[in-house]
Amino acid sequence: MRIVLFGAPGAGKGTQASQLVDKFGAAHISTGDALRQAVADKTDVGLLAKGYMDRGELVPDDVVIAIAKARLATTDDKGFVLDGFPRTITQAEALDVALEEVGKPLQFVVNLSVAEDLLIERLSGRWVCPDCKEPYHIVSKQPKVAGVCDKCSGKLMQRDDDKLEAIQNRLKVYNAQTEPVLEYYSGKGVLRNIDAVGDIDIVFARVCEAIGG
Repeated sequence: MRIVLFGAPGAGKGTQASQLVDKFGAAHISTGDALRQAVADKTDVGLLAKGYMDRGELVPDDVVIAIAKARLATTDDKGFVLDGFPRTITQAEALDVALEEVGKPLQFVVNLSVAEDLLIERLSGRWVCPDCKEPYHIVSKQPKVAGVCDKCSGKLMQRDDDKLEAIQNRLKVYNAQTEPVLEYYSGKGVLRNIDAVGDIDIVFARVCEAIGG
């Protein structure tokens, strides 16, 4: 399995990637998680990326490509599910080159489609425990005690890039820079568009049907 999960912020890429990994045993590669870990660790890449991420802007291509290539090099024959990469044409072209070099071209690009007003509702309601990383949502996954993590009792926080102003900018950036990547993959015949509104398992069934799994 060699898949890219595509979609605007809040479309459910991380959730569906986890489902695919559980079913097929492929590696889940999230460049967003890798960048956030670099920020938390205050590495050189993290310090460089933090300002872009806090403003809801894309991290420069060369930084993201380097992280993605390093992670892809560690995958086995079960393949991978890429989540959050590529986000620009430059990144897509670099990914194609990297995969061609190892004889493992992409099989599918799955685009999770969600209306923008629903994306804003999903993102602005997200909270996370900074200690154990458990995610919550004010509508779909409320903690038992407001503001407190069920698992470790940590104080929940909202990521800077999930605040309304940053969300609006993230969607603007997505529409301007990332959505054209769909045309790129459509031309290669690997794009599959999926309605990503509804129960998680129902959406997952649609994804599996689209990739023949």
